[in-house]
Amino acid sequence: MVIEARGLGRRFGSLVAVDDLDLDVYRGEVFGFVGPNGAGKSTSIRMLLGLLKPSEGSVRVLGHSIPQEIETLRPRLGYMTQKFSLYDDLSIYENLDFAAQIFGLEGGRRRQRLIQVMEEFGLEARRDQRPATLSGGWRQRLALAAATVHEPELLFLDEPTAGVDPDSRRLFWEKLFELAEGGTTILVSTHYMDEAVRCHRLCVFRSGRRVALASPKALTAALEDRVVDLWGEPTGEAIRVLRRRPEVASLTQLGDRVHTLLSPEAAPAAQAVEPLVEYLAACGLRQPGGAAGESNLEDALVAISRGEDLS
Repeated sequence: MVIEARGLGRRFGSLVAVDDLDLDVYRGEVFGFVGPNGAGKSTSIRMLLGLLKPSEGSVRVLGHSIPQEIETLRPRLGYMTQKFSLYDDLSIYENLDFAAQIFGLEGGRRRQRLIQVMEEFGLEARRDQRPATLSGGWRQRLALAAATVHEPELLFLDEPTAGVDPDSRRLFWEKLFELAEGGTTILVSTHYMDEAVRCHRLCVFRSGRRVALASPKALTAALEDRVVDLWGEPTGEAIRVLRRRPEVASLTQLGDRVHTLLSPEAAPAAQAVEPLVEYLAACGLRQPGGAAGESNLEDALVAISRGEDLS
């Protein structure tokens, strides 16, 4: 076990940021934290890193008690924050060299590791550039290189690709899976559903509490018969009238279709389609139609936010 947390909590005065968190993370896992801003993700990461003392509960990371043994543990951890945290007055190579020294790499081992990291992350041709001159994707690549220059066993990433374009995020995640295949355990918080679905398991937070813990596949499978795709012209009017229906839990427009999550009490999707299409026709929508749809992770998070238990 890489992380074991029991009854973990953190209060800031009267504000309960994290409440009674139980968590197990296994070696080699890519484990995700998802939830809205202020849900407790970053606070939990800081407690697991020993940067923030818990108000209650206990944590063991890589067999060590946190925060009591954090100094012993620190060389085995990597951390990439939400914001770019390198030095703009140093070059790419100097940033990596400084990070290597901070984590205790010395002499020939440090030089060897710097050469290796520059090659692995494609940074050699840019070694003398300043971070401020790089695009967002390249800055995040450099930040990840700095966070892993000492080859940590456990890597924490707090919304690492916020504001980065999709192609750069895809390449960033390819590098994360390379690290995981090499034995690094990764804990990442994210708002992006295309990132969350890549994780082996997800811990979903709401108002400081863990409200679900399962694989993305298990979360979406729980809604297998509860999604309908509907259409009718004009689409905006279709959305407006569908919101009146008691069997509709939530909906969102995807192109010219209305992706609709049914309530738990509704008939299965295959049976619900016909009455909903008839309703659209009765409301005067042109060319109404529909079909059972496929659930996605966003549907699961919407259901969880409504208080459903999908774990």
